[in-house]
Amino acid sequence: MKFRTELKLSKQRYMISHYDSILDIGSCFVENIGEKLEYFKFQNLQNPFGILFHPKAIEALITNAIEGKTYSENDIFIHNDQWHCFEAHSKLSSTSKESLLETLNAQVKSTHQLICDSTHVIITLGTAWVYRFIESGEIVANCHKVPQKQFKKELMSVDAISQSLGTIVSSIRKVNSKASIVFTVSPVRHIKDGFVENTRSKSHLISAIHQVINNQSSIKNSELEYFPSYEIMMDELRDYRFYAEDMLHPNQIAINYIWEAFKKVWISSEASITMKEVDTIQKGLQHRPFNFESEQHQKFIEAIKEKQIKLQKKYSHIIF
Repeated sequence: MKFRTELKLSKQRYMISHYDSILDIGSCFVENIGEKLEYFKFQNLQNPFGILFHPKAIEALITNAIEGKTYSENDIFIHNDQWHCFEAHSKLSSTSKESLLETLNAQVKSTHQLICDSTHVIITLGTAWVYRFIESGEIVANCHKVPQKQFKKELMSVDAISQSLGTIVSSIRKVNSKASIVFTVSPVRHIKDGFVENTRSKSHLISAIHQVINNQSSIKNSELEYFPSYEIMMDELRDYRFYAEDMLHPNQIAINYIWEAFKKVWISSEASITMKEVDTIQKGLQHRPFNFESEQHQKFIEAIKEKQIKLQKKYSHIIF
């Protein structure tokens, strides 16, 4: 007897190997997947502008990167003794104006290059709620603790999200016609917006994604896919024991479960073998013996080094 429902997942046509390049953009959940890819030594760049929660923020990053935008003093501001950019997460903020501009422009260049080179672009949407800066009328990626009265909160419609996602896809296709673009919706619940509001938000995102995928399905070389992170959390893991203490974010058990589902769908069999080799090395490097000078430990170190050298001969990008 089964006590839970399970999603049926099928392997994708263009699966990920260690020879591929991956760009992860979006909400905090994409970083959970990104950290797994980093650990297993895939060629991976995650959130070059920090966590981005909604479609318009991701659209701005993709558009600016492809067009080669150069950030200037007009694009940044100072608040609480820190320089910020409304298009980037606060982790990029700095006490130095020059440092922030240097970081923004460097990240634009690296993002442009990876969009051109990527075989897979993973985009995770967190919310359809956005904040519009009243003074400029622009939708921001991050409010940077600027007083809320300076913003207007809005819920993006399904059509508006579809249009934004369509722009993202067409922008990527201008410079890279072959990359698989994978959309997913974050399972993190945005309860600060309200329970009903969170449901409206997620439903708008899901509807818009499938609208775009359906519209693009007839276009040649348009490899758009949907990975059901949200549905796995809501339908397979329907229990608060799979949430962190805040009861909003998936805990490590849930993250690992969704990652296993992602592996099943997107990771090639060759990459799965390499992942086991990487995992052995990673755990070996983390091992802390009772006696560092013992003969047994020295042999263990040599064995790990041999494994590293063997793997690096096959994949030159892998560095431990």
